[in-house]
Amino acid sequence: MCERREKMENYFFDFDGTLADTRQVVVAAVQDSFTQFGLTQPDSVIILGYIGVPPETSFPQMGADLPPEKLATLCQFFRQAYSQHASEIELFAGISEVLGELQAQGKRLFIITSKTNTALRESAELLGILDYFEDVIGCDDVENYKPDPDGIELLVKRYDLEKADSVMIGDAIYDIQMGQAAGVATCGVKWGSQKWAQVQALNPTYQLTDPAEILKL
Repeated sequence: MCERREKMENYFFDFDGTLADTRQVVVAAVQDSFTQFGLTQPDSVIILGYIGVPPETSFPQMGADLPPEKLATLCQFFRQAYSQHASEIELFAGISEVLGELQAQGKRLFIITSKTNTALRESAELLGILDYFEDVIGCDDVENYKPDPDGIELLVKRYDLEKADSVMIGDAIYDIQMGQAAGVATCGVKWGSQKWAQVQALNPTYQLTDPAEILKL
């Protein structure tokens, strides 16, 4: 682990549950996808527990016992269904203001998501926040998804970032585990977390309950 700087300079954000409230859209897209493929719909509580995990990993764990080629088709259908409802996604209160202030301070902002790069850019553009970010990393940009550190390592190498003044901010255990594996500071956020006690158990460097607190990192 690198020695921490007094103030963070590089901010790696998760998207779902951290920047934006996507819960209703994700649940609807997953349940519709499972129904279309003749599968039993997972309960909404179960689905919410997998937010932040790529469907290639989460769907089999939710009961989609399918051969690889059919699973790939199911995941594609899900992403299309999600995209069709992207306009229903909302930012958490205060997020836009926080991002604007961080940008004004000269901080470097990035998103690392389990969505595809295209889907993430589409959602961020609709929400009016894409221009705050220097780059975004989707699940199709890395070989290994969260909680592996590939996304962070890619950005660190691409932009010659210092890990000592970098922080991974997310609502899920996968975000915290990724940041810890990469050797950067970690920040758990409560406002979108579905399993806050599990996030706390990982002992992230910071624990926040309001987006405005990001400005104190």
